[in-house]
Amino acid sequence: MDIALLSIALHQGQVQQQASLSVMKKAMDQAKGKAEFIHQMMSAANVKALERAVQPHLGGMIDVKA
Repeated sequence: MDIALLSIALHQGQVQQQASLSVMKKAMDQAKGKAEFIHQMMSAANVKALERAVQPHLGGMIDVKA
């Protein structure tokens, strides 16, 4: 068994594993950012819905007479 060949194969496997982990971490970071953005948008929508529930007469009609 060639020790040099075995060493090269082992090193290539380690590099491939590190690359896979790096790509996975990037994907997880992007997903986390998107989840935080969606959470912020939903929170803002809930605040607006609560404001409309408290004062339903505001913003329901627009007077367009000149």
